[in-house]
Amino acid sequence: MSEAVSDSGPKPESVFKASVDSHVRAVAKGVTWRIIGTLDTFLWSWLITHESVKAGAIASTEVFTKIGLFYLHERVWRVLKFAPNSHVRSLVKAVSWRFVGSLDTFVLSMIFTGNAKYAVSIASAEALTKIALYYVHERIWRRVRWGRLEAV
Repeated sequence: MSEAVSDSGPKPESVFKASVDSHVRAVAKGVTWRIIGTLDTFLWSWLITHESVKAGAIASTEVFTKIGLFYLHERVWRVLKFAPNSHVRSLVKAVSWRFVGSLDTFVLSMIFTGNAKYAVSIASAEALTKIALYYVHERIWRRVRWGRLEAV
């Protein structure tokens, strides 16, 4: 009696095959993340300061600082071969990015509000929401094949 072989799951070599992002893919990821991140920054800044103008100044300035920082972050992770295509990699990337992002948010919040309590509150609130948002963003991009360069 022969056993039926199931071909329903992914083949092991495709699951563990490493890939890297092209430059244009990294830019696209940066732009999509920045849209999400800017909305989150504005919301927290406004809720904490109760001033939409200051919240807008913090969020709009972050558009420029964070796109550059995110691009550099993606380029660093492009050369790291740590756990390719895994949930662990996405989580570690999320935490490392949040450290860089929170530091940037803190500095910009200090500049625009002049209030350390507000700056700490905004950066802390973002740290919680943005780790989850970034993880989801990263997992969605793992499903998009466009701009992915297969490693040789």
